[in-house]
Amino acid sequence: MHRLYEFLRRHPMWVDGFWAACLLLLSAIWLESEATAGRYATLEHWQVLAALPITLTLCAVVWLRRRWPQWMLVAAGAAGLAQLFVQVFAVIPDFALLVIVYTAASGQVRWASRAALAGAFVAPTLATVFLFQHDENSGTFSAVVGTIFLTVCMLLAWVLGDSLRTRRAYYMQLEERAARLEKEREAQAKMAVAAERARIARELHDVVAHNVSVMVVQADGAAYVLDSTPDQARQALGTISATGRQALAEMRRLLGVLRTSEDGDPGEYVPQPGVEQLTELVEQVRGTGLTVDFLIEGTPRPLPSGVELTAYRIVQEALTNTRKHGGPQAGARVRVTYGPDELCLLAEDDGRGAQAELYEEGGADGLGHGLIGMRERVGMVGGHLETGPRPGGGFRITARLPLPGQR
Repeated sequence: MHRLYEFLRRHPMWVDGFWAACLLLLSAIWLESEATAGRYATLEHWQVLAALPITLTLCAVVWLRRRWPQWMLVAAGAAGLAQLFVQVFAVIPDFALLVIVYTAASGQVRWASRAALAGAFVAPTLATVFLFQHDENSGTFSAVVGTIFLTVCMLLAWVLGDSLRTRRAYYMQLEERAARLEKEREAQAKMAVAAERARIARELHDVVAHNVSVMVVQADGAAYVLDSTPDQARQALGTISATGRQALAEMRRLLGVLRTSEDGDPGEYVPQPGVEQLTELVEQVRGTGLTVDFLIEGTPRPLPSGVELTAYRIVQEALTNTRKHGGPQAGARVRVTYGPDELCLLAEDDGRGAQAELYEEGGADGLGHGLIGMRERVGMVGGHLETGPRPGGGFRITARLPLPGQR
């Protein structure tokens, strides 16, 4: 049954063909009854024969109305004029006039819709005038009532079709707007990812450049003070120094463009924050009025620079989101746990329970893209990030950062 429905939905001409066949069958029955009743006795033979092509034309209008709506509107108008000319009115087939008026009004071609509206006004009046002139039994009152009734039916068909056209246009605008907003959201997410990666690259550049600089200084110092050592050791230290300088120059060449601002200022190296600076960060946040419960569990120890920087940025972003979305009465809890082979971070709040979309988009203004940056950072160090609503209200962020060589 579902396949049949899908087939008919994709091939509406089969549906229209069915109704056209029904209309043709009813028309044949009606013509036969009219002939049996002797109502065609006063007509000429050619007038009776003309009723057949008129009926077939109107049935074809119902069948082909969706494929060629403008041509079928013209054909229906021609069939109506032919009825006036031969003075034979096909009452049952004239139902096609209502159908084509509805179809033309529901289409996007404006001239066809206006022509259908004009026909809805004119056709009933012309039919009544011609019928009143050639039928002595027709009274004025019945003619006026019949004209009003037919005009209302035709106008109602046009109004229904025009309403369908308006509703389709409205839905199409909604779909286009949704598609445009989706593309804009994807573009903003890509821009946020690119900006965050550029920021990470700049910070990594600082970390690596600092470490390599230290290596170069130590290697140069060792080369100067170890005059009494064998030449092989001196050569090894010189190789270390040369390699370090080469690596530093290469890093600056590849990533220097990321540090360049709009005015061309490359900036200066600054120490990057780590886990030790989290206490200062928490105190700074508390100074803004936000209650923060901060605790470090386990035995603190030196960590890789990338892991320390990632941990600091995650906590910083989580507290920023709490201030933005948690509400005035919100409180936050931060836990940093040193494990044997990983650093665990927990940042949660008991605020309004903001949805994840707000964190993804940085709030209603769509400027932050907080979780996107967190995922990039955690993925960079090979960690795992979990985010979502907190049981009982609020939001929770959990990150596990592996510690290479700590097993």
